[in-house]
Amino acid sequence: MKGLGRSFESLIPTELIDEEFDPTATEDKKESKLKELKIDEIVRDEEQPRREFDKDALEALAASIKEHGVLQPIVVTREEGKYKIVAGERRWRASKIAGLDKIPAIIRTLDSQNRLELSIIENAQREDLNAIELATAYAKLSAQFNLSPEEIAAKVGKSEQTIHNTLRLLNLPDDVKKIMVKEKLTEGVMRPLVSRDEATIKKVLPKIIKEGWTARKVERYFAETKKKSSSTAIKRAEYIKVENALSAKYNNPVKITGRSLTFKCKNESELKKIIEKLSN
Repeated sequence: MKGLGRSFESLIPTELIDEEFDPTATEDKKESKLKELKIDEIVRDEEQPRREFDKDALEALAASIKEHGVLQPIVVTREEGKYKIVAGERRWRASKIAGLDKIPAIIRTLDSQNRLELSIIENAQREDLNAIELATAYAKLSAQFNLSPEEIAAKVGKSEQTIHNTLRLLNLPDDVKKIMVKEKLTEGVMRPLVSRDEATIKKVLPKIIKEGWTARKVERYFAETKKKSSSTAIKRAEYIKVENALSAKYNNPVKITGRSLTFKCKNESELKKIIEKLSN
């Protein structure tokens, strides 16, 4: 789907889904078993439509795995003496390139897979979930069930754009996500912060909480900040021309800062010459 920015996969952090925000963490433990499996015991799902994987991307992931290990387990089901991949084929392929003998995997039966998927979907439809829990549920449906944003939207009764917007909240710093949940801040208020750097978020977040900013107020704040920055840049460009002209006229470096104009003199003799020229 065009116009949605980055790919769906890039919206989801590569590390394990945080159990603190996972509304179905207990169900997951009931319905699955986490262990290390031998790479050669695992096979791909031949019915999986995706068959081509970018070679450079796999090599990059393999390098990361060599350094950090596999951060997110693959999901498999037991079938005919082997383990068939449900989600995580890219991680499995990269692990083979990295030379790993084993890989962490979540083992599920088909029945437990279906029960857990249903549980996540039911939780995602709850009205009392905060936005981070909701985003975590969507991420889990993608990471562990290979569901596309369109499929998730259909299952939970929301638009595809809504799924994308909510998922982007997972890119907020962990401590900011915790503050969001604690202070019961809405998705609309927090969404403009997702694309900001951490320093900016930490600067504006206390104002949002203390003054009870609305989503519109947050958006207006960033729009005005951008406008001021643009205005400052234009003024600065104009002042550079003046600085250069004055520097040439008085044969001394000139700097305009705020409402001050400064002549930089190496010694008192130069200062006196400047004063004399200005007095004439």
